[in-house]
Amino acid sequence: MTNSISLLTKITQLTSNIETNYPELYRFLDENPLTIPKVSNPTIDQASLLAYFDSLKQLLKHHLATHRTQIKIT
Repeated sequence: MTNSISLLTKITQLTSNIETNYPELYRFLDENPLTIPKVSNPTIDQASLLAYFDSLKQLLKHHLATHRTQIKIT
């Protein structure tokens, strides 16, 4: 339970960071495939939370890498 709470806290902090500092990226969070369940009543376990947290980190990492590249080009 503690690990799930810790993951939820990290997800909330990262989402808040994206919302505040990268609003252009925030709109894509609803479109993240991991947020769309494949079943009617999905079970949210620690593995699901970890996968979602990792996907958020990858989304931000990709955005930062792309943004830096665009800055260097222009």
